[in-house]
Amino acid sequence: MKLDDIRQGVGALWDSVAEGWDRLRQTTAGALTRYRPANQAGLPRPDEVDDASYVPSASWAMLGGDVFEDDKRIVVRLEAPGMAKGDFDIQVLGDALVVRGEKRFERESTAGRWRVLQCAYGSFLRTVPLPAPVKEDESRATYRQGVLKVELVKQKPGKPSVTQITVH
Repeated sequence: MKLDDIRQGVGALWDSVAEGWDRLRQTTAGALTRYRPANQAGLPRPDEVDDASYVPSASWAMLGGDVFEDDKRIVVRLEAPGMAKGDFDIQVLGDALVVRGEKRFERESTAGRWRVLQCAYGSFLRTVPLPAPVKEDESRATYRQGVLKVELVKQKPGKPSVTQITVH
């Protein structure tokens, strides 16, 4: 194998990794959510957790979501396990859906030690851009099996628009 072949292989590998990282960053940019501990969050003290990366005041987690649009509505689904439907505050502000919530920590009932603590707890805010204006008063939300589903009725029914842009 020649040195040029090795360079070409390393270059192709680097391009692949860079492309994958860019795709991951673009896909998850909106889903990465900061959780801020509330006063009564009940999180363990650092000396109760063996996880070296545990910092009770700085939690980040993925709050993954989907946005679906058809002729009459926009549907936003957010994965938010470990919560109750009363833990959410949902508003439409301009062209965005704003979801606030609080995920509370639940202590185990027996004495012991936390070895790993990877879940995020506390209050969060997630803003989801909406592709069309909606009728806020006709919107509804449900929460089942860890998924918050918000259905928003469009102000003007119609298929999702696609604008073709010509390069000159």
